[in-house]
Amino acid sequence: MITRMSSLFLRTLREDPADAEVPSHKLLVRAGYVRRVAPGMFSWLPLGYRVLRNIEKVVREEMDAIGGQEVHFPALLPREPYETTGRWTEYGDGLFRLKDRKKADYLLGPTHEELFTLMVKGEYGSYKDYPAVLYQIQNKYRDEARPRAGILRGREFVMKDSYSFDLDDEGLKRSYELHREAYIRIFDRLGLKYVVVSAVSGAMGGSASEEFLAESETGEDTFVRCLESGYAANVEAVTTPVPPARALEGLPAAQVHHTPKTPTIDTLVDFLNAAGLGREFTAADTLKNVMVKVRKPGDADWDLLAVGVPGDREVDFKRLEASVAPLEVALLEEADFKANAWLVKGYIGPKAIQDNGVRYLADPRIVTGTAWVTGADQADHHVIDLVAGRDFTPDGVIEAAEIREGDPSPDGAGALVAARGIEIGHIFQLGRKYADAFGLDALGPDGKPVRITMGSYGIGVSRAVAAVAEQHHDGRGLIWPREIAPADVHVVIAGKDETLREGGESLAAELDAQGVRVILDDRTASPGVKFADAELVGVPTIVVVGRGLANGVVEVKDRRTGEREDVPRDEVVAQLVALVRG
Repeated sequence: MITRMSSLFLRTLREDPADAEVPSHKLLVRAGYVRRVAPGMFSWLPLGYRVLRNIEKVVREEMDAIGGQEVHFPALLPREPYETTGRWTEYGDGLFRLKDRKKADYLLGPTHEELFTLMVKGEYGSYKDYPAVLYQIQNKYRDEARPRAGILRGREFVMKDSYSFDLDDEGLKRSYELHREAYIRIFDRLGLKYVVVSAVSGAMGGSASEEFLAESETGEDTFVRCLESGYAANVEAVTTPVPPARALEGLPAAQVHHTPKTPTIDTLVDFLNAAGLGREFTAADTLKNVMVKVRKPGDADWDLLAVGVPGDREVDFKRLEASVAPLEVALLEEADFKANAWLVKGYIGPKAIQDNGVRYLADPRIVTGTAWVTGADQADHHVIDLVAGRDFTPDGVIEAAEIREGDPSPDGAGALVAARGIEIGHIFQLGRKYADAFGLDALGPDGKPVRITMGSYGIGVSRAVAAVAEQHHDGRGLIWPREIAPADVHVVIAGKDETLREGGESLAAELDAQGVRVILDDRTASPGVKFADAELVGVPTIVVVGRGLANGVVEVKDRRTGEREDVPRDEVVAQLVALVRG
């Protein structure tokens, strides 16, 4: 296939778009791959749509290879199935809800577990029908509060979601491993550098869960790993090693001290160390009690929740949200403090929290026998040596404190190092959550019903375009891996001479006859403009038909390495065909 730049629907830009923050957003717009329609919504132009479809092709090939069968659901879905599973409300404001002319409720699908479950229930009834793997590549919709970074975080996006249906847990594990291996092959073929990390299931439900993260400084997901053992996890899924409990005998009694003007951890530590108390205090000796409010999605009323963490750590809101999901979480507002006069800002302690019937969840490090400096529930006062298990007992444990580089790995093998990544895939062992909701059974060989167990597996197809762009670019433009590039070879006619034009045309035709995908820059623009556009567009091999043609050579440039080579014209087609076919 020959794509002529003279007729290609394409306009490249020399300046970055004003709203672009990350390289992929800047370059995909500048190179004419996508155009913004509204916040979080983009149109795909011809070259961008080719890359998107090439990624879909890779995904389809690997899904088909593990026995997946492709189906296609509507994006507009009825309320009732999501009401059955509770996700009509659990998704909260993230769901696009709408009514038809008859005032019936619908949603734009963020994910399709319910519909897949109902489809299988409607078609299959015997144990002989299983196992089954179904998948679709479909537009999804989520009402992101802060769409950003171009197609990395949008309100409409293309996703591959697949679902496995098995008769037992062993079958689910096999299906899960098949998908895991298929994902590794997919992301390898896309040329991505990625890690597989333990994750939380969130609104999806289920047990085992792993994320595939493309390593990138611009990624929104923070993950940690242990270089000694290979342990890796999204920060939301990291579990804190629990220190052993300490004996209560012989510990000093708790004492309230006047600590004027110490509403922050730093001011408190400075005051204590200047007070001549006979010992040195650090932020890690203090107990910070953070007040938030939570509610079930769809409820109007909020409930207070207190979270206790060591004072040298902040509360990580994403970890907090993951720990209390599907509840919504928000920080307290001034009206909340006025409605609860017992809350003394900067001096909140466990006693008032629990005396007022508020649930108090504590960090795993706050074990029996540990002594803390914390608020005394009155202005300018703190209590020293308040001992967990003696003076207060939390209502439960919560993973909400920030994870820091250098923290011990949960597997005990060494220290954690932190990095950032872009979520490109997520796999779940759902179990029977959705099968239970809809009564998905198969009639077993003994005539008794067997409840089906499910897995769910997603790939952000449109997001993968941006993830590849984040990892494969330089200061001049995009550099696509060959398998997903919009073309194999970009032929530039570097001059207006008719001989050069004929040389470029004949070279493109010969490559096309060999099945090589060609972009031919046959425009009347200057060579400088053509060279800049070729590097911006990012086809992996650029061939320049220029002055060297008079000497029987053309220039072949590797877009990835920047290496240039003069190749005899009568040898270049065979060389390029061999390069493309690997």
